Amino acid sequence: MKIRFLLALLSVLASAPAWSQVNALPSQPHLLVKGQAERTVMPDRFTLDFLVQSTMPSPGDARASVERNVATVLALFKANRALSDSIHASTLSISPEHAFEEGKQVFKGTKVVRRVRATFTRLEDVRAVLSGVESGPELQITGIRSGYAAAAGLRAELKREAAQQSRRSAEGLASAYGTRITGLYTISDVAPSFAYGVQAGMWPAPGDEAGVTPPAPPAPTADIGATVEVTGTRVAPETLQTGTITFNENVYAIFLISP
Repeated sequence: MKIRFLLALLSVLASAPAWSQVNALPSQPHLLVKGQAERTVMPDRFTLDFLVQSTMPSPGDARASVERNVATVLALFKANRALSDSIHASTLSISPEHAFEEGKQVFKGTKVVRRVRATFTRLEDVRAVLSGVESGPELQITGIRSGYAAAAGLRAELKREAAQQSRRSAEGLASAYGTRITGLYTISDVAPSFAYGVQAGMWPAPGDEAGVTPPAPPAPTADIGATVEVTGTRVAPETLQTGTITFNENVYAIFLISP
């Protein structure tokens, strides 16, 4: 008896996700529509990441070398108007360093590591920092990331625009079929996958030609932008450029319609 009850319980639990998905659709007539809003902006934040490290037999010497390089980078940050609340230097990381030589593990010394980063509002200041850095094994530029300071506000605005577009789309569809909207059943910024079998990348964008369904662009993060790889010991100012940032917000809504 206990075994039968357990099997019945497992069967109910296994089918629960399917029930919840089916029950998410209204039983009355409805429209499922998508609203989309997009904006392209120029980046106004530029973040530099540095890796500072040294490996020496003496832990004290390795630490002193790292601290000298960190002090140099921090001075360049402050001299070139880095945002004060963005300057960050990690705590020291100390570990033994080994290498394999002729099949044997050989102790090479103590490795000391710190990471430093800062954000700037002007690309000219980033160029000045890069021009003042002598990069090498002990001081490396690990990344340049661009971002947009008002990203949160812009995303909220785009969500509102996408919601308004979904409403207009639903009203147009309802009118074309001689019916009317009677209410909003649900709205979400996550693409549904109900019994329709529709996924996020299958939704056509506004203005697309009929029969052509391009894949949806990936959702950007708050700091999406152009990434510039840096090589060499010194970076010429003319080599650093940045592109634009595109923000895209989608809204998926189910509207109830009159039968």
